[in-house]
Amino acid sequence: MTENFGSLPSGGQASLYTISCGSLTVKATDLGAALVSILVPDRSGALADVVLGYDDAIGYYTGSAFLGAAVGRNANRVKNACFPLNGQLIHLTPFERTNNLHSGPDFFHRRLWKAELYSDNSITFRLDSPSGDQGFPGNALIRVTYTLESPSSLRVTYDAISDSDTVFNLTNHAYFNLAGHDHPEKAMEQTLMMPARHFTPCDPRTIPTGELRAVAGTPMDFRAPKPLKQDLDADYEPLRLQGGFDHNFEVFCAPCAVLTDPHSGRTMAVSTDCPGLQLYTANGTNEIGKGGIRYGKHSGVCLETQFYPDSVNHPEWKQPFTKANTPYHSQTLYRFSW
Repeated sequence: MTENFGSLPSGGQASLYTISCGSLTVKATDLGAALVSILVPDRSGALADVVLGYDDAIGYYTGSAFLGAAVGRNANRVKNACFPLNGQLIHLTPFERTNNLHSGPDFFHRRLWKAELYSDNSITFRLDSPSGDQGFPGNALIRVTYTLESPSSLRVTYDAISDSDTVFNLTNHAYFNLAGHDHPEKAMEQTLMMPARHFTPCDPRTIPTGELRAVAGTPMDFRAPKPLKQDLDADYEPLRLQGGFDHNFEVFCAPCAVLTDPHSGRTMAVSTDCPGLQLYTANGTNEIGKGGIRYGKHSGVCLETQFYPDSVNHPEWKQPFTKANTPYHSQTLYRFSW
């Protein structure tokens, strides 16, 4: 099903697409290839929308929290908004003080993508990104595909190619609340398990210092499930600096994260081929979302699969550089149970 999702300041018209399989129903929009809603049953069969979002396109266009957004060409932060590539210094636009965040300010989530392929259980959005777009070299073709491949699984696939060496580090910025988006007060009661052994501490501007620090003996240890709120306000410098969790963790196995809501019984297991996962507990969120619900601080949790933040300036880490005319492919699987 395709619906009118509202007009944009440019005069463009956004659409909302619905896919379903078994008990799961997903809605996504061609504005930013954003995830708008995921309906998941609880242990008694009652459905709830488990991602934060807006009621119409203008919310996604003007919102500042990247709710459900497809993010690229490079997700997360780049120190001093520059990095070396093939002997040249590539300059992005400083957006977060001197750094660059999510390749902005000309974000992908404020652009109309083309709905290329659409079926009952899958939707593919396409974006043509010209050379120099956001400061990145290469004429690029980018696709994001949402597929309900079973009654309990949503696969997000990212494909891209460029005619010059460039950066591809794409992710989705969905905020999850398995209690339901309309219960922000329960978001930090969700329990999280991550097998990650290390994380990347950051400076006060959320740029990794380069250290890979062991989680053992710290509040960053999620190897055993625990409520997000348990250590959220712990007296630990990485948490104090960011006002909560906003940190990258290693990914070395599947699933790399399991999120559970104790109230509804809903669980979401995340698997990916990306090397890192950014855990973000909505430390600075203040939005009016679907149904007039206020999404304030700690109203959801992001589990963003991606390369390590600022990896373009850390050659010792896995790199998001893609050679000219070489296909880029990445995928993340969200498996729900209840």
